Amino acid sequence: MNEFRFGAHAPARRTLLHLSDTHLLDGARLGGRYDTVANLELTLARIRAMQPHPDAIIVTGDLTELGEPASYRRLRGMLEPVAEDIGAALIWVAGNHDERPALREHLLDRTATQEPVTSVHDLGGLRVIALDSTVPGWHHGELDAAQLAWLKAELATPAPLGTILALHHPPLPSHIPFFDILELRDQPALAAAIAGSDVRAILAGHLHYSTSGTFQGIPVSVASATCYTMDLALPDDRVNGMDAGQSFHLVHVWDDTITHAVVPVASAETADTFTPEWYAKVSAMSAEERLDYFSRKR
Repeated sequence: MNEFRFGAHAPARRTLLHLSDTHLLDGARLGGRYDTVANLELTLARIRAMQPHPDAIIVTGDLTELGEPASYRRLRGMLEPVAEDIGAALIWVAGNHDERPALREHLLDRTATQEPVTSVHDLGGLRVIALDSTVPGWHHGELDAAQLAWLKAELATPAPLGTILALHHPPLPSHIPFFDILELRDQPALAAAIAGSDVRAILAGHLHYSTSGTFQGIPVSVASATCYTMDLALPDDRVNGMDAGQSFHLVHVWDDTITHAVVPVASAETADTFTPEWYAKVSAMSAEERLDYFSRKR
């Protein structure tokens, strides 16, 4: 298909698919209500059908609901074939519902220990660093001194296209009562570790709704969940989970900016305005004719 570009930007240098909070529970419904496997299958079907394909799939935590080995194996069996088929790297991030030993052994083929689940990925010059903000036995988030020192050392050498951090607990305020109890603690320590670095964006999950903000001037993007979501239009004392509105993010990386777009899992038939015949017609136009065709009000 021909590409038409009249604006300031060429196609993005890299495209990432950011999804979060699968909370996979194999063989049962979460809370007796949410079919986490079926909801993830719908999400993966949407991802398979996407064009063009992303360079990486990043899953920012709460991969399973209970940290069970069987759930990690099921999750791996669902996502790895999709990533392989579309040619995307697959980047896992631990969340507060995950258990490090089982995650490391059954998802990553690593030794089953309580060591933080961290990784560094080079996506053709774009560096993605997965952090582990989980605290074994607790639901709040924290990055200890050792992990922050490791992060600072990794960031000492800039990457050609910069760095994106991925972690579960976002360094942002929550809009849901009592969720601040579960936030990322000691955020000034993270700010000190990334100060003056090439970090361009931070990806996170945990909240079950899409939101964005800044942390020390760095854009933070929180993807919603695939299992269930939150309805922030309700009064504070009624905000709760709903089996609707699941989505993921597409992260487009240019040299001078990064965008984060929400993509709904639910899809519908689209209008037939931009058909292959329409593209063929516009392709045959001269540059001047295209400019007139697109710019003039009719």
